[in-house]
Amino acid sequence: MAAAAAYATAYPNTAVLVSRLPSTKPTARCSSLPLLPPRLSSTSFPASAKHFSESRRSPLLQIRASSEDSSGLDTSELFSDLKEKWDALENKSTVLLYGGGAIVAVWLSSIVVSAVNSVPLLPKIMELVGLGYTGWFVYRYLLFKSSRKELATDIEALKKKIAGTE
Repeated sequence: MAAAAAYATAYPNTAVLVSRLPSTKPTARCSSLPLLPPRLSSTSFPASAKHFSESRRSPLLQIRASSEDSSGLDTSELFSDLKEKWDALENKSTVLLYGGGAIVAVWLSSIVVSAVNSVPLLPKIMELVGLGYTGWFVYRYLLFKSSRKELATDIEALKKKIAGTE
């Protein structure tokens, strides 16, 4: 401490950092990070702040538990509805083939994405490509009113084409 005071008087324009730990008790520290301040408990806030935060809550967000099961999902009705739809299908093998193909496609795409993600620079490059495409899309279709109308008509045409009403 005396050395720090002597250094401060000899060099008045420089800052001296003095340790806040007491020098009488040796401590073993593995890091030079400062200690965190103690946590504030909820009792340290005044009652008016608690009342203010409670009064700002919306009454729509207050949910109460009830013993009635009026809005619950009836599983027997769900299974009977699914059974009716399954029995109404003509090509069950086609549905199973498409379902199995979808599961295999999701599995394969997961493998491809994890393989691409393991290459060192490729994920960051793909992220930049995605950001660039997003910027182009916003500039091309969302920034100006005429291009927004063009996008809306393209989407409506695609909806009609998918629904088969075109």
